[in-house]
Amino acid sequence: MYGWIWRKLPFGIPGKLIGSLLITASLLALFWYVIFPWAEPLLPFDDVQVTQENGVPGDPAGDPGVDGEDPGVDGEPSGDEHELPYDTDRNNTPPPSPTR
Repeated sequence: MYGWIWRKLPFGIPGKLIGSLLITASLLALFWYVIFPWAEPLLPFDDVQVTQENGVPGDPAGDPGVDGEDPGVDGEPSGDEHELPYDTDRNNTPPPSPTR
């Protein structure tokens, strides 16, 4: 099939190369703008379900953090503040040197 297309394209080697690029670009555009949007609803890429460990769909009443309290480390509430291992009030990086 490709040999037949190559033989039927006019204007020697430059015309065959340009014709091949035009055919390839038009097929890519056809797939990108027509075929893929048509097929997207038929594909199961967005069919996502979150389940608990035992395979039962999640129950908001059984989730530990639903009542507004963060369970924190080892299931203990951590309160409103999070402990960070670095200082957030100032920049700890050295200033840039004048030679850079």
